Amino acid sequence: MQSSEIIFEVREDEIDGGYVARALGHSIHTQADSLEELRTMVKDAVACHFGESPNRPSIIRLHFVRDEILAG
Repeated sequence: MQSSEIIFEVREDEIDGGYVARALGHSIHTQADSLEELRTMVKDAVACHFGESPNRPSIIRLHFVRDEILAG
């Protein structure tokens, strides 16, 4: 069965700055200083993880998660 899509949860790294991306359902993690660099790093990480496998996803989705704290 071919996996046509992989989803990465993307969060801002509050401690070091930049961004951290984690694939849902796969052991793929990467990080970068900018969004442009993150997109490249995510593509490279997917290519490295799946290689030439027929299960390599054709779509990579980045889901941005942002925490916001409100005073009560």
